[in-house]
Amino acid sequence: MLYHLSLYLKQYFSFMNVLHYVSFRAIAGFLGSLLFSIIFGQWFINKSQKMFRSKAREYTPENHRKKDDMPTMGGIFILVTVLVNAFIWCDLINLQLWVFLFCLFGFGAIGFMDDWDKINKKRGISAKKKFVLQCGFAFIVSVGLMFCSGFTTVISFPFFKNFSPDIGLFFIPWAMFIIVSLSNAVNLTDGLDGLAIGSVIPNAITFAIVAYLAGHANFASYLQIPFAASSEVAIFGMILAGASLGFLWYNAYPAQIFMGDVGSLALGASLALIAIMAKQEFLVLIAGGLFVVEVLSVVAQVYSFKVFGKRVLKMAPIHHHFELLGWPESKITVRFGIISLILCLLALITLKLR
Repeated sequence: MLYHLSLYLKQYFSFMNVLHYVSFRAIAGFLGSLLFSIIFGQWFINKSQKMFRSKAREYTPENHRKKDDMPTMGGIFILVTVLVNAFIWCDLINLQLWVFLFCLFGFGAIGFMDDWDKINKKRGISAKKKFVLQCGFAFIVSVGLMFCSGFTTVISFPFFKNFSPDIGLFFIPWAMFIIVSLSNAVNLTDGLDGLAIGSVIPNAITFAIVAYLAGHANFASYLQIPFAASSEVAIFGMILAGASLGFLWYNAYPAQIFMGDVGSLALGASLALIAIMAKQEFLVLIAGGLFVVEVLSVVAQVYSFKVFGKRVLKMAPIHHHFELLGWPESKITVRFGIISLILCLLALITLKLR
């Protein structure tokens, strides 16, 4: 009996040591990326003012013309911040890290091409070319995931804990759809100072927590969610959250710099990947509900105009509708951020509901 008790205690304390080690690196990664952003952010802005000035986006309210010549492509700084801190705090032999970085920088490269063309040619790359590139990178990421240790092609459904089918090779188009969709959704949301990044932060923290819980057999068993061997992924999520919070320091209204497509496409794709790694991609519909609404507002506007010849909103995406209703930009950003935070908390609650 004493032997079994001793064995149990060894296993328990071994588990707790690993738990604390992962949580320490996650918190350290968050704080490290935040401090890095605040310390070096102004330097990057000064460089961007010389190299990356751009016009305000097309199809935006007239008052956005005052944002002409604002430095953009701040997403480059977010990506560099994540890379530096990933090398410091993450396990470099973990294949999931390299899949994550490939996704982050792959979609960042697509955004860079688009932003660079907007600066130099006054228009970005074509929508078709962008979509093809997104699908190509998402395909490589999806295939790469299947080679990660402990990764399975099981998908999980909120509220249906006993239904977790293994979709096999169908996982590849499924993951591609999630990654490309959320990448474009965050891109559409990036229309006001601090709006997209303010919604990315709670989502990154939420899915870091989910990855943390799904990465430990005891927690996964208690919550009745698939064990995903994703504890290390929690560190990626917290580094991403810290880098995003640091960028918000400079992107909050009135913004000193925009993230550009290089940031929004990369952040959206990375959020989707973290959710997929944690086997909780359906939670994106809840936690990322604000991004979903932004996309649906564009779809509804286009459909209504083509079919009925009328617009359902004053302007799409929906944040511009509220602008034209007279809401100050800062109020829209704060209120949308509050909504995003509430949705993220609801998503965490659903982990235990069945």
